[in-house]
Formats: sequence, structure tokens, C-alpha cells
Amino acid sequence: MQDTWFALHTRHQHETKVTQILNNKGFDTFLPLYQTVKRWSDRNKTVSLPLFPGYVFVSRIEQRQYDVLNTHGVASIVSIAGAPAPISDDEIETIRRAANNSARVEPHPYLKVGDEVCIRSGPLTGTSGFLIRKKDSFRLVVCIEILGRAASVEIDAMDLDPISISCFGSNSRVS
Repeated sequence: MQDTWFALHTRHQHETKVTQILNNKGFDTFLPLYQTVKRWSDRNKTVSLPLFPGYVFVSRIEQRQYDVLNTHGVASIVSIAGAPAPISDDEIETIRRAANNSARVEPHPYLKVGDEVCIRSGPLTGTSGFLIRKKDSFRLVVCIEILGRAASVEIDAMDLDPISISCFGSNSRVS
């Protein structure tokens, strides 16, 4: 039997504490972490941070929602139309595998096909366009509006930022 997973929205920087308390209450929790180096003026330190800041995943809460919501640090259960929104076990398992098996996992802005994006590194740095998927790769579509033509180039999704984050201080397209 597969578990049904749900996301809890936590108070700022309470993910670890919420996970510990819920585990002590007998809940099955999942808090994916990633490693990063924090730099201070006098030293560098590797720290573990939540992959999804402000969220903890928990399973089998149907009969114990009050216990969950009454946990210090829990702000809410992520819901749709007032009902807790289940998360696909496949999505949880993918994140679990990535967090457990990859030293290179890190947070990334959520992108979907059709989003306007900006390339933040590589030979096309600063270029913006629209994200599309073609077979197993992502491509950036750049348009020449006056010609009514476009071209696409294969790109690594890790080199992209949503245009709302801004391309080097400018929200305008690079022509």
C-alpha cells in the first residue's frame, strides 16, 4: 500500500523542529535537505538546508489533522478547496531519490513549459525567451518579432531563471 503524502506549510525556519515533533507523535515525515556552503567574513561552513523552505511532507494525516495542525510551527496543511491536497507518491519518491543520491541537488525556481525565462549562465547569458520541451530536452525559443520568426536552442534547465526574477536587473527582453 502506498502512503498518501501531504505538504505542511511551516513557520519561517521551523521545518526541522516540525519534523522532529511530528516524528515523536508517530507521523511519517519527509524533509528533503541539500548541502550548501555558507560564507562568512572569517570562514566557510557546509550546512544542510530544506530543499523546499517552509514545507514539510507528512503521510497518513486523514484521521489526525487536528494533531498535525496543533503542532508548534505548523501554519497550515496545503489544501485545495478546503481539503488537504494529496501529493503523488511518484513525486515524493523522485525528490527522495534526488535528495538521497545526489550531492548536486539544490532548490530551483519552478518553471513550466510556456514560461518566459532568462538564461543566467553560459554563452547565452542574459538572453530571454520562452521555455518549451522537445522530446527529452528543454529548449529556449527566441523570437524576432518584426520578422514573425523564431528559433529554439537546447538549454540546460538549471541555467534558467523565470523572467520575474529578472535578467541581471532588467525585466525586459533581450532583442
